[in-house]
Amino acid sequence: MKKTSTRLADGRELIYYDLRDDTVRDAVDRRPLERTVTTSEVRRDPLLGDSVAIASHRQGRTYHPPKDECPLCPSQGERLSEIPDSSYDVVVFENRFPSLAGDSGRCEVVCFTSDHNASFADLTEEQARLVLDAWTDRTSELSHLPSVEQVFCFENRGAEIGVTLGHPHGQIYAYPFTTPRTALMLRSLAAHKDATGGGNLFDAVLESELAGERVVLEGEHWVAFVPYAAHWPYEVHLYPKRRVPDLLGLDEEARTEFPQVYLELLKRFDRIFGEGEPPTPYIAAWHQAPFGALEDFEGVGRDDFALHLELFTIRRTSGKLKFLAGSESGMNVFINDIRPEAAAKRLREVASS
Repeated sequence: MKKTSTRLADGRELIYYDLRDDTVRDAVDRRPLERTVTTSEVRRDPLLGDSVAIASHRQGRTYHPPKDECPLCPSQGERLSEIPDSSYDVVVFENRFPSLAGDSGRCEVVCFTSDHNASFADLTEEQARLVLDAWTDRTSELSHLPSVEQVFCFENRGAEIGVTLGHPHGQIYAYPFTTPRTALMLRSLAAHKDATGGGNLFDAVLESELAGERVVLEGEHWVAFVPYAAHWPYEVHLYPKRRVPDLLGLDEEARTEFPQVYLELLKRFDRIFGEGEPPTPYIAAWHQAPFGALEDFEGVGRDDFALHLELFTIRRTSGKLKFLAGSESGMNVFINDIRPEAAAKRLREVASS
């Protein structure tokens, strides 16, 4: 992997990740852009104890542009985009309309391929490995920023999810706090450790799932399963079998196998609802241990956390979506329309050829 860092016309950082070591990246951003001005701030809810990012400047962000005006495609001639070069393998750049900025963190865009019509599932194993390496590199770099406490790599896919740019891409949020969902995991982890005299909850969950009926696919170093209490109609958790706290902890064997397992999983997601159905909308979310102090979670350290990816769709059946209505949105109590065992069985049935 070759990494080349440059700057866009308005001062934002852009990084090329290339498969070939001899690739030269010297294209200049020729757009007449002014410096980006953001109004992002983080406010803490005194009742719930969680944090809310207020980012009113995002109202003006790009919204469903036509294909020939996609800002994530490479620049071609006088059609200038966020990527100055005429081609790329993987690109990461600072979001022009970030939810978090400055002392409130940082937001980046990850373009998986220059092919506008592709999806992550269409990548070769070599390309998918390059994305994994880019995620890992950004996690390392962002973790050293003084304002960053947790790094979150994720992909939103599909208009139903709310994606406004059709080009295959993901995002990275570098939060200045530990996210509420991670805090819940850490509290459960601490309680289990105390109750069992030092046992690890992630290890216990993984051992239970490996012995059960909800495993979707398994490799030598990774396992994917539908969790016992899945929140979403089709939800799969992907774990490395050797517990590590973050992407940096993966060894070479796990990195090599990841593209094989993950690409197969994504292809199965597109087959859930049968042939002729539109691509399955999904969210793919990496859960990594916070880099900040963990004093609020007594007895728990970073190494107790288990890196994993959660992949889920809001489509519950052909032509129908799972909406977060009163119970989910008002009380955070999910109601799942599909038994997790049935979801796992379906995902095993649709193994790609």
